[in-house]
Amino acid sequence: MILPHGAIVAVADGATLKLFRNRGMEPHLELIEIDRPKIVPVNAGTGLRHHNEAANPDRHRKVEDGFAAASANHLNNLALDGTLEGFFVIADPRTLGESRKHFHPSLQAKILGEVAKDLTDHSVRDIGTTI
Repeated sequence: MILPHGAIVAVADGATLKLFRNRGMEPHLELIEIDRPKIVPVNAGTGLRHHNEAANPDRHRKVEDGFAAASANHLNNLALDGTLEGFFVIADPRTLGESRKHFHPSLQAKILGEVAKDLTDHSVRDIGTTI
């Protein structure tokens, strides 16, 4: 895929959000990391009913879902304030699905493409070849 100059690429999983900007001129891709925002997960529940992981094995998943929702909110703000004009998202399938639930229509309109893959621990080169 050819990504427009200035497009943002978000690479996410349940605990990490990395943002890159394409500095290359079409059809070349040159991803530069621009931000690693501090994301505070939304409340994943109080856990009053179960106090340990054995009794509540999905607690970890709830924390990751909260992170995905908070990441989507951060991206929504970038779309609403005009910082983000074109957007490509790469995330593990579960995080991508959870994030989609929270994408504002303004952000949805700017999505250029998606890849359901976990690349948060991969190099910029690997990310670029995935697009």
